[in-house]
Amino acid sequence: MNHGCGSQGGAGTCGCASNAATMPEITARPVAHVNGIALHAQGEQPDEETLRQRACTELLRQAAQRKGLLAQDDLASADGATSQAATQAIESLLEQELEVLEPSEEACRRYYEANDTQHRQGERVRVRHVLYAVTPGVDVQALRGRAEALLLSLRCAEDGGVKFAAAAREWSNCPSGQQGGELGWLARGDCAEEFARELFGSAEIGVLSRLVHSRFGLHVVEVLERESGHLPPFELVQGAVALTLRQRAWVNALRQYLPLLASEAVIEGVQLEGSDSPLVQ
Repeated sequence: MNHGCGSQGGAGTCGCASNAATMPEITARPVAHVNGIALHAQGEQPDEETLRQRACTELLRQAAQRKGLLAQDDLASADGATSQAATQAIESLLEQELEVLEPSEEACRRYYEANDTQHRQGERVRVRHVLYAVTPGVDVQALRGRAEALLLSLRCAEDGGVKFAAAAREWSNCPSGQQGGELGWLARGDCAEEFARELFGSAEIGVLSRLVHSRFGLHVVEVLERESGHLPPFELVQGAVALTLRQRAWVNALRQYLPLLASEAVIEGVQLEGSDSPLVQ
């Protein structure tokens, strides 16, 4: 099962915006480059985040070539894709260049004590939701406005339970809407990660005070019941804690390494300040 929601749903009453009568004129973006290597084809209009991801990858690909880890005849692709050889060379480069220290037992124990909800086992919640699915053609701003209006209405309703079920049947783009939005008892593993992040590790009961955003859309969520589960001893989860800390250290090292590469490169048409590599994501 993969709730949150477990189905992408149909268009239904999702509030799809009608086609505009006229389309605004689009000004062609100049081609962005890293050291003269194009990040996209002429006339292509990648968004800023896509450009930043491609630029970070290209910086790493070129660094691998300078280190002799990748053949000079390995050519960059205008669509941002890398060859298998380039991918392997970038991995080798990062193994050489990023210094990631093994976390101490003391550091692991501190993290375990400060983040006990991440390691709690057996935690469950019984929830229902109204899904406003984000699908192609939907006016997301208008959709968010409708979802927020329903959220406020349900939080203020005296007969919230009855009204929530009716709203789910009328508006939800999840098949659970026919059951009043009921998703039943869920564990972390039953949910999309971003959905679980909002549901677990809290004592909140009732209609959540904020919309829950997931890959499926916008959710108005009510927590009906909670079971807190139990926290296993540190010794049983020490390995998982150490892995988490190693991954965080690696990400931090990469975020420090990329600006060094950028400072030595000629970058045109893309801003890298505060950006993440696709490898970080």
